[in-house]
Amino acid sequence: MSEFSELQAADAYCRLLTRKHYENFLIVSGLPRKSRLRADLMRVYAYCRTTDDFGDESGEDARERLGLWQAQVRALFAGEAPVHPVLVALRDTVRHYGLSSKPFEDLIEANVRDQDGRRYETWEELREYCTYSAAPVGRMVLGVFGISNAQTERLSDDVCIGLQLANFAQDVTWDEQKGRSYLVQSEVRSQGIAGAVRSHCERAKALLASGCELERIAPRPLQRQLSLYRLGGLAIVRAVERAHYRSDLSRPRVSMYQKAALLSLVILSVAPKARSRRTANA
Repeated sequence: MSEFSELQAADAYCRLLTRKHYENFLIVSGLPRKSRLRADLMRVYAYCRTTDDFGDESGEDARERLGLWQAQVRALFAGEAPVHPVLVALRDTVRHYGLSSKPFEDLIEANVRDQDGRRYETWEELREYCTYSAAPVGRMVLGVFGISNAQTERLSDDVCIGLQLANFAQDVTWDEQKGRSYLVQSEVRSQGIAGAVRSHCERAKALLASGCELERIAPRPLQRQLSLYRLGGLAIVRAVERAHYRSDLSRPRVSMYQKAALLSLVILSVAPKARSRRTANA
């Protein structure tokens, strides 16, 4: 198989993985189908999805598989030819943008920690975990768009951790089925599950607000993606609020109609600005 056709096949695999998960689909939906950025983001999110699946779906083999995956990722960044289709595709993105290996390895570390079924006593402990499990995704995206610096990384970390907290608040029942809990245990004892879920929702809203500042300084293609991040997280929070924070009883959902509405809202909010610039330049 030629290198060109191998990359095409690898990208097809990444597209399949990305489209199976609505959060990822929303993030790339606003980009032209054949754009370089769309392909790069699909590769990044396919990597994140694959890493999480090794951690979540491998049962007793999770640690071994994560160890093998880590070795393959390190080999990729050392310049060796990868075998897994996600890494075949990702290699092109890593080379093109000169991406750092750290966020990719941090995400693996988060999944290794998950195997302990650890519960987090304080918000500070949970936030430290989130710097491995959520923040790396945003840092990968910043690298693709070429705007990594202290300010953008701080804001991106807030948005990514806020989105993860929204998911934690939504997924209480799913996490318990895996023997995990991402609620703050001291809050569970003092406020009950609903109170601990509510605290996550309040934190999520505060952290997601950093997205507004990041959107203002980001290049236009990234503005749309960041808006989808922020609004998607807030939509999850609203769904949890409508369920009176009892996501331990049933999982609140964001409907397909609501997801489509979010995408339309972001597209329409950007379009008038583009038209006004064209009019001013006419």
